[in-house]
Amino acid sequence: MSEKIYHKELAAGGWKKLSLIEQMGNIGSEVGRSINWFKKGDKERFNIAFEKALELFDLTLDDVRWKGRKKEIARSREVFCTLLFDTELTDALIIELDSFDKYFLWFAIAANERKYRARNYGSVRSSRPDSETEGLELFR
Repeated sequence: MSEKIYHKELAAGGWKKLSLIEQMGNIGSEVGRSINWFKKGDKERFNIAFEKALELFDLTLDDVRWKGRKKEIARSREVFCTLLFDTELTDALIIELDSFDKYFLWFAIAANERKYRARNYGSVRSSRPDSETEGLELFR
């Protein structure tokens, strides 16, 4: 990974203002872009999206609020790297990539649902917004 910082505002503290669901949803956006460019064979765009995704994974791993979730987050990062690093595109890999992409899609859907409810019905945050399990009960 390069030393370039892609998400400067997020790296400067903005990332820690997001809930875990929002962080995972944002990671998923970069994961999805990486998968898309990987499938299309665009190495330059793939590399940029891949580095951006790793940067967001690392910002999430550095967030002390998720200390009880670090294993899951680190494992997701590891799977992401394993699936996309120095591999050939096969039918089996496409199935795995699509499944991995869907894992993150649910976080984005949940984050958007929370924003929608907050905007239209008032606050929907829990009384413990920094809880390491905030919102993840949807995925258990």
